[in-house]
Amino acid sequence: MASSAWGIAESDPALEARVRDRMDEVEKQLASAVHDDDGFVGEAASHLLAAGGKRFRPLLVLLASEFGDNPGSDQIPPAAVVIELTHLATLYHDDVMDEAAVRRGAASANARWDNSIAILTGDYLFAVASRVVAGLGTDAVRIQAETFQRLVHGQIHETIGPREGDDPLQHYLGVVADKTGSLIATAARFGGMMSGADEETIAVLTEFGERIGSVFQLADDVIDIASDTDDSGKTPGTDLREGVPTLPTLLVQQAAREEDARLRELLSGPISADADVEEALALLRVNPALEEARALVHRDAEAARALLERLPDNAARQALHGLCDRVVTRVG
Repeated sequence: MASSAWGIAESDPALEARVRDRMDEVEKQLASAVHDDDGFVGEAASHLLAAGGKRFRPLLVLLASEFGDNPGSDQIPPAAVVIELTHLATLYHDDVMDEAAVRRGAASANARWDNSIAILTGDYLFAVASRVVAGLGTDAVRIQAETFQRLVHGQIHETIGPREGDDPLQHYLGVVADKTGSLIATAARFGGMMSGADEETIAVLTEFGERIGSVFQLADDVIDIASDTDDSGKTPGTDLREGVPTLPTLLVQQAAREEDARLRELLSGPISADADVEEALALLRVNPALEEARALVHRDAEAARALLERLPDNAARQALHGLCDRVVTRVG
């Protein structure tokens, strides 16, 4: 249960009960949305949904809705469905581009079927999300389109990499903002909008979502290096194997310490050999860059937390404080 996993009960048991009930409704609507009379399409579309997940984004929709006059609005569960379907669609596409074999502890769609099926299933989920958001009004459709534009923009920039003269770290942080921050910002924005929150509150929620969304991804970067378990929902060391730049590896390259020559050599491209992955992980875990990455995650989480002081003081605000704590404790 997403609310329990993120510590909502510790903030307010009554809020946790409300969120649990609404999340149950979101799950029902998600299952209904991906159902298709064509058995294969339905199976492919529900593959990652059935594998579970943190449901961080729909949870944020529900918490943000507590700041409006109508947190029980019938528009809130569909708004959460739109966000989660969009997220799921990006995972199908990401796994193809990354050639990933595992997602959420199960075979990725591209591994279970093939790349074409995975890409088309991601497209199908984007289409389903578009159908659902059409029922939420023209403003919601526009915001969803703008968010989708940023998601693709971030993916393109990640794919082409930094251009000559670009700072690789700043380029990466921009990619994270577009690929992860944008959708989580929209989750918080939808929650405020659909519950009738005022414009100032919606603006704060949106900025909070953008910031905590980027922190969420950067925390996963640290976990992929520092954890011995599959805390990020991917195979540990996946980014190293794929040669994908992350916050800790970019900090290593930026520091250009003489004693890191072997590590920089390993990080110069995808690492295929298991022994080389283990060597890179061992070197990264004792490198100052890992602590620097942790410090950056803590700093950005505190910046997100500071925004919450501009929101009404209620149980949902305390729960959002708790989300900041949970994101940070994931990295130590």
